Amino acid sequence: MAASRMQLLSPRNLSFLGRGRTELFAVSGAPKRAGDGPRGRALNSSPVSSRTISSVSETRRGLPREKMTENGVSSRAKVLTIDTMNPTVKKVEYAVRGPIVQRAVELERELSQGVKKPFAEVIKANIGDAHAMGQQPITFFRQVLALCSYPELLNDSTFPEDAKSRARRILQSCGGNSLGSYSASQGIESVRQDVARYIERRDGGVPCAPDNIYLTTGASDGIVTMLKLLVCGEGATRTGVMISIPQYPLYSAALAELGAVQVNYYLNEEKCWSLDISELQRSVDEARTHCNPRALCIINPGNPTGQVQSRQCIEDVIRFAAKERLFLMADEVYQDNVYADGCQFHSFKKVLFEMGPEYSSTVELASFHSTSKCYMGECGFRGGYMEIVNMDNEVKAQLTKLVSVRLCPPVPGQALMDLVVNPPQPGEPSYDNFIKERTATLSVLAEKAKLTEQVLNTVEGIRCNPVQGAMYSFPRISIPEKAVKEATANGQQPDMFYCMRIAGGDGDLPRTWKWLRSEGWNLPFQNDHPATDRQAEDPARQSERIPSQIHTEVFIKTPLLPSIHKRSGSSTDRLMNSAN
Repeated sequence: MAASRMQLLSPRNLSFLGRGRTELFAVSGAPKRAGDGPRGRALNSSPVSSRTISSVSETRRGLPREKMTENGVSSRAKVLTIDTMNPTVKKVEYAVRGPIVQRAVELERELSQGVKKPFAEVIKANIGDAHAMGQQPITFFRQVLALCSYPELLNDSTFPEDAKSRARRILQSCGGNSLGSYSASQGIESVRQDVARYIERRDGGVPCAPDNIYLTTGASDGIVTMLKLLVCGEGATRTGVMISIPQYPLYSAALAELGAVQVNYYLNEEKCWSLDISELQRSVDEARTHCNPRALCIINPGNPTGQVQSRQCIEDVIRFAAKERLFLMADEVYQDNVYADGCQFHSFKKVLFEMGPEYSSTVELASFHSTSKCYMGECGFRGGYMEIVNMDNEVKAQLTKLVSVRLCPPVPGQALMDLVVNPPQPGEPSYDNFIKERTATLSVLAEKAKLTEQVLNTVEGIRCNPVQGAMYSFPRISIPEKAVKEATANGQQPDMFYCMRIAGGDGDLPRTWKWLRSEGWNLPFQNDHPATDRQAEDPARQSERIPSQIHTEVFIKTPLLPSIHKRSGSSTDRLMNSAN
């Protein structure tokens, strides 16, 4: 164990940052040598052969060469080019903001310029941005944030007293009583204390220490920070991180940037995207032939598949992680978004401690929450936290050092997180309205989740599982062989081809579907990974591969949208995101 910890943040792991920084400083700070003129080395009095110059250029790639422009003035080649940039960045793919979204922006621009289209608006469902799609903020949250941002409003009688009291408490925890000051790198202490109390209430009294809470810039910041700690090794010893497929692209993008190995495990679509321990075992066994699996990431409720894990499933996952010596990462940002009858959110932390000391004192866990989802939908404030459990003390010190590099998470986001974990209480002036707004928001999301499933399943060629939770559905779309071949000929994945055909055509999904229709093989959105063992045994299932990323990001809103759900079998051009 000591050796493993020593590898966690070794100089070798950080070398790709160090080398790049050294080169940049060397270029910007290089002393000017005697004989250097407007044309640089070409005017140096010492004879230098072209071969030598070429050699120097090759061995010192960060040093730009100078060249003449048409007007005789020398210019230097770019220091940072596609060839000299960090190669791991070029491997990053993030479908959430990919070419389909870029096409959507083009369509919006054309509409604004008066270009005639058979649709009135483009709905971008590529990201779970609830407020952008019309969800209203919680009044109490915005009142307190307004008071914190402009304390003069504390003298305004229109604000309720509990909002003023909360704003004063937050401001007293800020340097200079200002929301614009830095906080401690780990986050404002009083906010971390409130988060710890919230977790204890949520988990039925399971203890939570404020020192194990790190406030973050949304949950994504915490997730990437933990991955940075975990990644080490080279070649066959490189860190492998297990992620679910279908996946939230943050994980694959971060792993590519960090040079880690993405280890896929596949959710079971036939069982409402449930998680099979046998599939986890297959995945980790196969991965150990070429990397060192060290972490297992779970998203519950699921993104983008909308499933809610049972308590039994969570127990099985914890036992598996203990047996295989894996660090658990529990992405729980949708913990309030549970809609289906018989489903309930169980935190990994609570289940872990209720399983007894055999697991609660040994299994390492980091769990994440955010202000961006649930009933809040406050994506832009970038508030979040992570809790660490059973982390080695030396590693924890390294974690604290790592988060200090970015100074602190946004203080307004920290303030909002404090309100989320410590909302109005019974008897306070804002309590009744808060409960009314929260209940209404969650009820609307539940209604949309059901409606999304129903509408999708009325369309020929589309099949959708029940949306149990979170804010997304993940339907299966049958794409015929001819369309798959044309997509391949165009250098596109079939799902990308499908969406671009809609976005590039008339915006009518059923008409596009009619064009695509012929006898063929079923394909969920992206056919981009090897068949599982089960599929390999059954050739008929070869066509039923599960996508690693969802590309269905853009849907065209027609004038019929307000009444579209009343028409059986009508267009599904506004589906995917049940929050929208």
